[in-house]
Amino acid sequence: MKKYVCDVCGWVYDPEVGVPEEGIAPGTAWEDVPEDFVCPLCSVGKDQFSEE
Repeated sequence: MKKYVCDVCGWVYDPEVGVPEEGIAPGTAWEDVPEDFVCPLCSVGKDQFSEE
């Protein structure tokens, strides 16, 4: 699965890890992450992420 990086702060979403503290289980593909997801570090929206 592809990783996605925040264009603003560089935080990386790794689908193998997910974001359990945000309710996103390991193994969740980027396409399946809710549209209202925000970066855990800088709070920008999903539209501010690029494929790594």
